[in-house]
Amino acid sequence: MRTVNLSAGDIIEAVCTRCRSILNHTIVAMVGERVVRVECNTCHGVHNYRDKVEKKTPARGETVRRTASAPRKPGKGQGAEDRKEWESLSPAMDRTRAIPYDMEGSYCVNDLVAHPVFGLGVVKTVIKPNKIEVLFEQGKKLLRCKL
Repeated sequence: MRTVNLSAGDIIEAVCTRCRSILNHTIVAMVGERVVRVECNTCHGVHNYRDKVEKKTPARGETVRRTASAPRKPGKGQGAEDRKEWESLSPAMDRTRAIPYDMEGSYCVNDLVAHPVFGLGVVKTVIKPNKIEVLFEQGKKLLRCKL
């Protein structure tokens, strides 16, 4: 087997962090015999050297065995308090009086807000400038608004 002595300016294959594929790179910096920084010959991005490591993909019909981790338990801190507060408030909510959320909208404490992603929520705090804290079923979220 022949060993190749690399030096700055040589071309080497590496994983490009910008292109996200294995491409030719020019060596920019070395520490001793080790390549440290490279420049992609395609996008000209300069980044730390990443050796080309191919991921093994399972053959067709072959299953991948993964270790199952235990599901996370809800925390005893802020999240548990938020869930209890949501459970106590949700039966009394009148969904017909919910205001559709708009970043340019103006809100007051205890307003019902209908968010397109988070769903129905209650304004808990108005924070200046231009922010409100809203309690949703998933927890509290900080949203932008107009004051």
